[in-house]
Amino acid sequence: MNNAQKKAATPPRKPRRGSALSHRLTRLRSPGGGGFGQAGRCVEAADAPGRNIALDCGWGRLLFTQTFDRYEDLLHALREEAPDARDIAFHVRDPHVLLAQAPQEIFLDPSHTFRLDLSTYRAGGRRPRGVTIRRLASEADAAGINAVYASCGMIQVREDFFAGDRDSRPVTYFVAQDDATGQIIGTVTGIDHQRLFDDPERGASLWCLAVHPQARQPGIGEGLVRTLAEHYQARGIAYVDLSVLHDNKKAIGLYEKLAFRRVPLFAVKRKNAINEKFFAQPVEGYESLNPYARLIVDEALRRGIHVEVTDAEGGFFRLIHGGRTIHCRESLSDLTSSVAMSICDDKAVTRRFAETAGLSVPQQLSADASDEDKRAFLETHGKLVVKPARGEQGRGISVGISSMDALQAAIRQARQVSDRVLLEACFEGEDLRLVVIDYKLVAAAVRRPPRVMGDGRSSIRKLIEQQSRRRAAATGGESRIPVDAETKRCLAEQDLDLETILDEGREITVRKAANLHTGGTIHDVTATVHPDLVDAACRAARAIKIPVVGIDFMVRDPADADYVFIEANERPGLANHEPQPTAQRFVELLFPGSRAQLAAS
Repeated sequence: MNNAQKKAATPPRKPRRGSALSHRLTRLRSPGGGGFGQAGRCVEAADAPGRNIALDCGWGRLLFTQTFDRYEDLLHALREEAPDARDIAFHVRDPHVLLAQAPQEIFLDPSHTFRLDLSTYRAGGRRPRGVTIRRLASEADAAGINAVYASCGMIQVREDFFAGDRDSRPVTYFVAQDDATGQIIGTVTGIDHQRLFDDPERGASLWCLAVHPQARQPGIGEGLVRTLAEHYQARGIAYVDLSVLHDNKKAIGLYEKLAFRRVPLFAVKRKNAINEKFFAQPVEGYESLNPYARLIVDEALRRGIHVEVTDAEGGFFRLIHGGRTIHCRESLSDLTSSVAMSICDDKAVTRRFAETAGLSVPQQLSADASDEDKRAFLETHGKLVVKPARGEQGRGISVGISSMDALQAAIRQARQVSDRVLLEACFEGEDLRLVVIDYKLVAAAVRRPPRVMGDGRSSIRKLIEQQSRRRAAATGGESRIPVDAETKRCLAEQDLDLETILDEGREITVRKAANLHTGGTIHDVTATVHPDLVDAACRAARAIKIPVVGIDFMVRDPADADYVFIEANERPGLANHEPQPTAQRFVELLFPGSRAQLAAS
């Protein structure tokens, strides 16, 4: 991911009156005054085509500094930044001179500029298996790009913006498509400076490189960069530049591997709410917060709400606005009562409350029952789920238990998490999480168990380790695939073990539980979830009297009404559900007046 898109996703900006819903090339008129370059010469757009170039990219405008003859003109352009946009003045050679003219309005972005010399670049290299990299071709591709942006916490772009400018000569989009699912899992944008403003240096730039954090195949980012480089090499372009945050070591490592080198060019941006963390005094302890806490803190800061981190390691922070103070632990706040928490804490109690509210619940038996009763329960249902009565993040859960030996082993594993263990009838289907805030649905997502894909060379153990590292990197360390008894049992059911070498292209499930913290993936279905499921989730939240909750169902299809209730999570991970506005709705629940303040700011 590069610097142009860092930050939590914000709503797409509305087009300015009279502007096209496409890449918008503007030649900005000079307001007059001193400048740089050809000193004292006022360049008017009408008289000098190819000067004062600003390119609307949907998330903001790129201001190509080399086309501005006066810094005053560049500042004038930066001041025209639209709400909820991030404009970037790129290729600034003398940032100290520019900053001195408006130190209260602009700042030097903490990023490096890297350049790839295409005259010496060697094409080829590693390409990801099971992935097709191609040009943007449809509105579905545009929606897929936005989904990737959202998953990476990047500013999204209007979908019709892509559609309206799919064949733009200066701008090129490439997408990476999963061959098995058809899903867009990566994207990169290139801008041809020669075609945009007749650049005498014959340069180009790379923007918005992003790979979906749940993509299984390695090497997607490298494949996208190489494809763009070779595309421009074939056009006769001299070099490709990019801007990347100074501390993005993973991205910098990729670029250096591909022979990019640092060049003394810089980026300047306006001081706005989106960029605040790059120029304002940081909240003490912010960097130590996990992604679930950071998402909420970022949203609060964007609304002018004061934040105090009280225990970063535990995800605790205090929000203060006006005369109101609310203490939170991620999405758990003072608004959730201790009674509601105790109901969610005990899965047997939660089930009884859900049943009383009229929800469909699975048959359940305590693991303390006699062996005879457990055997009869297993024979009746065929397959069981074994889980601790108390616990979170999927620890100690075993799914699809079908024999007494496996049942006893699963009970022993669950008792390492909680003394009380529950057996439930296993409902075949998918794990659906519904996030309910203020008793209204905000997000719905299917959670799928972790899978790995064979390459014909690596053992399953190595594939799990590689996938686990990618999941950890994509989630700030929150998602990893454990190699434990449950993993081994799942493999054994497929006549596999950790040392088996999978054939290239063969994909297998390595754990049956779909919890994100144990390597599962999450897929948004908010737009298609059946209204009966929404109604059931909201009824469960009202029965528990909990204002923020994640309700878990097992479903055969989220678009159908059939389900069974599984549990309620009093501290749902809101960061797992972008692009849905989970953090926005959470902060508005805590501070109802903040919405109006945000709109006025």
